[in-house]
Amino acid sequence: MTEARLLLGLDALSFLEGKGFSILRTEFARDADEAVRAAHRLGFPVTLKVSSPDALHKTELGGVKVKLRGEEEVREGFREIAEAFRAQRPEGRFEGVLVQEQGDGVEVIVGTLLDGQFGPVLMFGLGGIFAEVLEDVAFRIIPIEREDARQMIRELKGYPLLAGARGVRTDLKRMEDFLLKVSRLMEDNPQILEMDLNPVFLSRGEPLICDARIKMGGPQKAAP
Repeated sequence: MTEARLLLGLDALSFLEGKGFSILRTEFARDADEAVRAAHRLGFPVTLKVSSPDALHKTELGGVKVKLRGEEEVREGFREIAEAFRAQRPEGRFEGVLVQEQGDGVEVIVGTLLDGQFGPVLMFGLGGIFAEVLEDVAFRIIPIEREDARQMIRELKGYPLLAGARGVRTDLKRMEDFLLKVSRLMEDNPQILEMDLNPVFLSRGEPLICDARIKMGGPQKAAP
């Protein structure tokens, strides 16, 4: 058993991309000038998020700025994020910001945890601010089958929103595929202790991971 460690921000997103998941295009910027250049490469509008190992709850720290549509808004957003972080985490390490293409679609959350009795467990629910406010989630023991994924989606009180209420269009088959892929990831990588993917943007295309936190440190496979 190795000591547990956290993958956050771009490290977590890159890990998941390497495992075949789709992520929102993201770049790291140390200062406002780099943030502006990254925004031009990604295309406006963009989102800025604080990058720091001492900022697990970015929104509560004032560390997220969304739908920034030009250079001045990006510069101002960088300044406000840096000031908010330093005011609330004076001893923390401010690394810069993540510049991210603007997500679109319904926000959902996918998570995993290790239960002392049942082992790896998969969680699915409405994401973003709704994750904590509504607590509308479903759980299954890993591994799951296609029918498990289908039922998890349909158990949510917010299922009508996912199914197209109020003109929202989503591809629930792709969401089932996503849940199955997370289940297989946990089976194939016992070093993953917990994951928190929130939000994941669900639309008519492939679900896109916007933010992730991964706790690593389980048993490692012996070298050949």
